[in-house]
Amino acid sequence: MAKKKKKMPGLNTSSTADISFMLLIFFLVTTSMDTDTGLARRLPQPPDKDQEDAQIDVKERNVMNVRINAAGQLWCKVGNISEYIALEQLKPLAKEFIDNPNNSSKLPEKFGKEIDLLGASAVTEKHVISVQTDRGTPYDVYFQVQNELVAAYNELRDDLSKRKFGRLYANLTDEQQVAVRTYYPQKISEAEPKNYGGN
Repeated sequence: MAKKKKKMPGLNTSSTADISFMLLIFFLVTTSMDTDTGLARRLPQPPDKDQEDAQIDVKERNVMNVRINAAGQLWCKVGNISEYIALEQLKPLAKEFIDNPNNSSKLPEKFGKEIDLLGASAVTEKHVISVQTDRGTPYDVYFQVQNELVAAYNELRDDLSKRKFGRLYANLTDEQQVAVRTYYPQKISEAEPKNYGGN
């Protein structure tokens, strides 16, 4: 006589959906999400409604023009240079432009300024780095250009911090960082995109 197989009792899954939902809520509440911070840029104040259009007088020597065409090529005009350059050349050019170490008449004007913790200093506070892109500029090239320009400021600030305070900029006190930023203010201007084409 054949034995009958015993049936295994079924699992009660009626509360599985409730448990899954509660676990999902738990992980959503307790998990921190990374947020995109974007590029730190200060936009100019909007003009007053009553203000007439005024031409801002910026001397040519105080402006470094960086243009990126649709093919991702960089054209730079600073001092004696007005040509296409490789990305690797941008940071050294920007550092020389921002600092003007030899007080060249073709680079930004130096002005005497009294800075807390640094004393009397000669700074190029009127310099501007103007970045203009083509409407078809690859994002990757644009961000690499921005990284090179910010790295130029960071390296100059680190050098000054080590000379004056014996530490890197990131390790300074808030007051010391303000002094270093006053000496090397970050002035990167975004111009409206144009059509430069691939050449």
